[in-house]
Amino acid sequence: MHYVIVGGSAAGINAVEAIRSQDKEGKITLISDEEIPLYSRCLITYFLSGAISEDKLKYRTSDFYEKEKVDALHGVKARRLLPEKRKLILDNGKELTYDRLLIATGASPQTVEAPGSDKKGILGLRTYQDAQLINDRLNRVKRVSILGGGLIGLRAAYSLHARHKEVKVIVKSNQVLSQMLDKGAANFVRRKIEEKGIQVMTGLAAVEFLGEKEVTGIVLDDGRRLECELVIVGKGVRPNLELVEGTGIKTEYGIIVDDYLQTNLPNIYAAGDVAQSKDLITGQSTINALWPCAVAQGRVAGLNMSGKKVKYDGSLAMNSVEFFSLPVISLGITRPKGKDYEELVKEDERNFVYKKVVLKDNRIQGMILVNRVEQAGVMGILMRKKVDVSPIKSMLLEDRFDFAKILSIIKEGKEFFTEREFEESIITFKK
Repeated sequence: MHYVIVGGSAAGINAVEAIRSQDKEGKITLISDEEIPLYSRCLITYFLSGAISEDKLKYRTSDFYEKEKVDALHGVKARRLLPEKRKLILDNGKELTYDRLLIATGASPQTVEAPGSDKKGILGLRTYQDAQLINDRLNRVKRVSILGGGLIGLRAAYSLHARHKEVKVIVKSNQVLSQMLDKGAANFVRRKIEEKGIQVMTGLAAVEFLGEKEVTGIVLDDGRRLECELVIVGKGVRPNLELVEGTGIKTEYGIIVDDYLQTNLPNIYAAGDVAQSKDLITGQSTINALWPCAVAQGRVAGLNMSGKKVKYDGSLAMNSVEFFSLPVISLGITRPKGKDYEELVKEDERNFVYKKVVLKDNRIQGMILVNRVEQAGVMGILMRKKVDVSPIKSMLLEDRFDFAKILSIIKEGKEFFTEREFEESIITFKK
């Protein structure tokens, strides 16, 4: 059996481990267009800020491929897929045939289409190479403009503020972290980062980039000009679908997969930020472009590729971040639409505390926790298990969350979760 994996990040590496758990002898070939292997993208901004060294980016040992008997081709791109021949054409001219194929090509940063967008000094922040390009310019940079107020944009802003740069964040919507938080919670985050010296400008977009070869500033859609020597585009990502174009593999936002992460074509699977799968809460087909989702999908895809039939339960929108000692966690639906939802909110502006639980039919559909995040683990379990929380609804926003009391109050609670599950979930969120 020859397994071919296109993509060497979270989904691809976890697929390797899953395949090897079932098939010790089958041939595995992994193709990645990145030169640097086995690093965590989640840690790139920590590296950029100087909080960690380059060696701390590794999340597998350097001999991983050797131990797992993987033929890893880094710095090579899969250019064309021929499903009818079970063949891949690589950009180095070589061809590979496969028995099982996993497409884990991930996603790329969204670009800004505006005059001057081809100038040097306008960069994304997705890969180790991106971080290095930014790092190499910083000794001649005083001012930075960040386009986008999502996780990528704010993490970039936080990192460069730590490098003593003057940072402005330009956000097209009326709040930061619009995919993660509601406006109430977002205001707490904005207030905290502005107190520390990062300027946030909402309701604005860049319409032109100034300078000759190098960027020297941007023009906003209200006519204002901002001087800067570096622009980071953090406006979200788009799935890398180029490999499947014209192949007959069904796509929408991403590659559409079934409950076993198989595409509509036999022996071809997809996982990670390129795969469009079921959302655990809504049941709808979507992409939750998150590292934990890619890890889980890679594992399930690898098991199914190697013959062990395992169903993927679905992905869950889940984000955890911390800015200037202000922790923020969100899960599931945070900005519900429709009359079927109930929203419980508690806020303390003085202490930067914000809590929100979204309910539907007395079952948790989503939550936001700012500053007081200790309940995140148990909330996640209640959500995943679809527990009727009506007996404890009045307790959900309490600061002191008594796990034992909750177990005793919820009818037949022991069938839903155990003390050990609570402990493990708390450890997970602390990480």
